[in-house]
Amino acid sequence: MKRIASFTVNHDTLMPGVYVSRIDGDITTYDLRFIKPNTPPFLPNPVMHTIEHLFATYARNSELADNVIYFGPMGCRTGFYFLVRDLSEQQALDLIKSTIKQCAEHTGEIPGTSAIECGNYLEHDFKGAINALNEYYKLLINYSIDNLKYN
Repeated sequence: MKRIASFTVNHDTLMPGVYVSRIDGDITTYDLRFIKPNTPPFLPNPVMHTIEHLFATYARNSELADNVIYFGPMGCRTGFYFLVRDLSEQQALDLIKSTIKQCAEHTGEIPGTSAIECGNYLEHDFKGAINALNEYYKLLINYSIDNLKYN
């Protein structure tokens, strides 16, 4: 079988950051890598779950909400995939930065955490998510579109 694009990236040299993972027509998949691959500790599931709820909510409530397709965790627990439509790399990077900042500054309830709204509503870690988001935001502050390519 043909290897999928994400398996062709050298995970031994991949560092935390944001990368263009693939482009399919008008849809771009971004790799939001929080953790250097194969270097534990990885993001715990409750932390990832909370980040997913926060990021998806803020991105889908942004001025670019109609361009947001999907935000979700990587199975390896090192980051997330973010799919957008019809955005320039600069627009997408600005959206990622602003959304991460908003998530890191979130106070109050985690969106969508009742049994009616979520299939695993009890598995969240707000404090852990905020810590991970703050660390990741520090990395993104000076990020530019020149950093979006896998090395």
